[in-house]
Parts: sequence; structure tokens; C-alpha cells
Amino acid sequence: MNNRSRWTLTATALLFGAGLFFVPDNSFSAATKLVALTRADFDTVKKLVPPQAKEDEFDKIPWLTSIWAAREKAAKEGKPILLWEMDGHPLGCG
Repeated sequence: MNNRSRWTLTATALLFGAGLFFVPDNSFSAATKLVALTRADFDTVKKLVPPQAKEDEFDKIPWLTSIWAAREKAAKEGKPILLWEMDGHPLGCG
């Protein structure tokens, strides 16, 4: 092993080792702090989870799953086609 390789290996080990021991004060306290959930808090959050009055308008659109059927309907009505396409996992779109 030449001097340059030895120096690079040593510097990498020192930087990596220093990173393992550097933890800012109280960095984990907020993430690990447990908060008691009361029944009133639960009911409030439960009301916020389902779609509100205007949030489900997207579901009221009569979407078509066949591009051919959409093309025929668009041609008959003289309207454009919106193609909504996703790749990957449906929950992550990734």
C-alpha cells in the first residue's frame, strides 16, 4: 500500500468515526417523547381524517379506465382527453 492510499484510508476512517460520535444535544428527545392521547384529541383527529366537503370532488369525475373508450367518448363530445398515468407502487408512485 502506498502512502497516498494509506493517507486516504486513514482520513476516511477518521471522518467516518467522528461522524458516528457526533450527535447534537437533545436531537432525539423530541422524536422519542411520548404524548398521551386523550379521547377528545382522538375524536378531533378522527374528524379531520376523512375527506371534508370539497375534498372528494376528484372522486365524482366519471373516470374511464379504457383509453379506447375515452377516445371514442372524447371524439363524440368534441372534448380533449386527460391521461392520468402512474408508474410504480400505487402508494408511493415511485
